[in-house]
Amino acid sequence: MARLSKLSRSVTGKVALVTGAASGMGRATAHLFADEGMHVIVTDVGAERVATVVGEITAAGGSARGWEMNVTDGDTVRRVVAEAAAHFGGLDIVINNAGVVLPTPIEATDFDENWARSLDVMLTGQTRVVRAALLFLRKSTSPRIVNIASTEGFGATKYGSAYTASKHAVIGLTRSLAVELGSEGITVNCIAPGPIHTGMTADIPDQAKAIFAKRRTVLGRYGEPEEVAHATLNFCLPAMTFVTGAVLVVDGGVLVRNA
Repeated sequence: MARLSKLSRSVTGKVALVTGAASGMGRATAHLFADEGMHVIVTDVGAERVATVVGEITAAGGSARGWEMNVTDGDTVRRVVAEAAAHFGGLDIVINNAGVVLPTPIEATDFDENWARSLDVMLTGQTRVVRAALLFLRKSTSPRIVNIASTEGFGATKYGSAYTASKHAVIGLTRSLAVELGSEGITVNCIAPGPIHTGMTADIPDQAKAIFAKRRTVLGRYGEPEEVAHATLNFCLPAMTFVTGAVLVVDGGVLVRNA
C-alpha cells in the first residue's frame, strides 16, 4: 500500500554535530542519533571522554567520530567543524548542548569570573558553533540547529544568576536566528529541559530530588537524558520544515503546575 504522507521522518545518513556529547543529555543525544542512522560528530572537553562515547556508538554498530572541542575557543571550533564536515562530506544538524553550572552569590569574590565563564560556554559558545557551521548547513537539504536552554530560561533559582541569564538569552538567540536564517530554510529551535538525571544534578541528594519531583512536576519524577534526546530528535527530522523559533519544554510538567 502506498504511503499517504509526503514528508520524510528518516534521518538516516544525516550528519549531526553535538557539543557537550561526552555525558548527560549530549551523550544520550549522540547515542540516539546514531541509533537512528546518523553520522555523529561527538565533541566535548576531554579526549578520553569523547573517545569513550565514540567507542560506545561504534561498538553498537553506529557511525561516529570524536573531536576534543572547547566551545570557548573560537579557533578550535572553526577547525573542528571544518574537519568534521570534510570527514563526513557535509553537515546537516547542529546541537548546541555544552553547559556548565557554577552557582555563585552576587557578592562572591569569584562572581565576575563565573559569570563570564557561564555566558562564554552557554551563550557565546553557541554562536561560535553556529557561525562555524553555517557554510556547511547552507549546503544541506534539511539544515537544523537546536539550542539547549533550560526551564531556567522562564524562571530563576537562588545563586544562579549566570546560568539563568544565559538560558534566558539562549531562548532569545534561538528566536533571533530563526528569523535571520529562515529565508534560507535553516530552522532554529530550542529545547528547555527541566529536572533531568545528569551529572549536573548528581550531587543533589535522592531524597531532595524525590521531594522536588513530587511537589513540582506533574509526572512525579525526574526525567532521563534520553527523554530529552527524543524531543531534540523531533526538531531534526526532515519533515519538520515548518517549525522554527520554537521552544519545547521537557520538564515533566513543572511549568504548567500551579500548586
